[in-house]
Parts: sequence; structure tokens; C-alpha cells
Amino acid sequence: MTLPEPEAIADGLVRGYVHRPVDAFTNAVVLAHGAGSNARAPLLVLVCRHFAEAGWLAMRIDLPFRQQRASGPPFPAMQAKDREGLRAAAGVARGLGARRVVLGGHSYGGRQATMLAAEDPSVAEALLLMSYPLHPPQKPAQLRTQHFPNLRTRALFVHGTKDPFGSIAEMEAAVTLIPAAHRLIEVAGAGHDMKKKPFEAMVAGIGELLED
Repeated sequence: MTLPEPEAIADGLVRGYVHRPVDAFTNAVVLAHGAGSNARAPLLVLVCRHFAEAGWLAMRIDLPFRQQRASGPPFPAMQAKDREGLRAAAGVARGLGARRVVLGGHSYGGRQATMLAAEDPSVAEALLLMSYPLHPPQKPAQLRTQHFPNLRTRALFVHGTKDPFGSIAEMEAAVTLIPAAHRLIEVAGAGHDMKKKPFEAMVAGIGELLED
């Protein structure tokens, strides 16, 4: 299948790329990068391309902290603005014609999406979370789950068995805190960088959550 070339987008807090499917679409996926990456991350490019091939509108965005500087970690004081960037990107996807939006991303980007959805469930119909950073490596007591009991948005977690930010057992325990429908896809042999990408499982899993 020959897809249109990705289109650059710059609209207020939203900067990134749009992958359009060949035919008309109903659903959109909006993905943000990890703490050390950007919208051109190979993982996001490949995932967006696969969703577009499956008939989705797919967006990969630079979070506001990355728009301010080309490298380096996010600023703790800017997390709220990063969430506003995610909210604005979901709005852009709806403006392009999507009736249902799946919001998420890799690591930090996915975590900010869960925090936004916990604050405002109307922002998206579902979440796609690749390599959720459950805790810093070798610091299992510092869990990033305080907002999980407030999540009313369906969530699909995709997690590697070799991810130092959380074991599969730790993830299985954590997601029980979420009252909304959720699913955890285990990716054998994958680390935090998610080099092994279960594309079909991602698309199918999100489709199942949306239809629940």
C-alpha cells in the first residue's frame, strides 16, 4: 500500500507530523515521544505508518518541552504545558475529521497522556501506552501510579519483558488500580526502547477496547 507522505503540522502548541490513510477515516491516534526523544523517533514513525496502513489518521508530535530545546530531558515545571500540548493535538485530530481519538505515546509521552486523561476523561476515547515508565530503573518504590485510580479512559499498555522501568509482574499489579477497561500486551524480549514492535497487536487491541 502506498501511503501519502507525512505532512508537517505547526498549530499553536502542536508541532509534528500527520500520517493520512489512503481512504476516509473515523479514528485517529496521537502519539508523543519519550523524555530523550522527539517526534521523529523511529518507533513513532513506524507505529504511525502502521496505523495509517490500517486506515487510521496518525499523528506524532513534539511535546512543548522539546519545542523549546532540541535535546535534554523535560522540565518538571513544564509537565502541565506538555499535557496541554497533548490536549491541543487531540483537538487538531478531531478538527481533521476524527470522531474517536486514541492518545498516548512512548514512556514520558504516554505517562503525560494518562495524567491528562485522569484530569479530563473527555480528551480521548482510549489510551495507547508504550513502555509506560512505572518507576525509575532500580527504584521500584517510586511508583508513578498515583493518578491510576482516577483513570476513566480505556487503556492499552504495551510493555517489554526486559524493561527496567517496570517488570511485567509490576505492570500487572499497577493496572489493577485503573477502574476503566484496560489491557496489557507483553512483548517478549523487548526493552524500554521497544525495538520489537507488535504492530498488529496494538491495532487489534485498541480496536477491541474502542468496541467494548
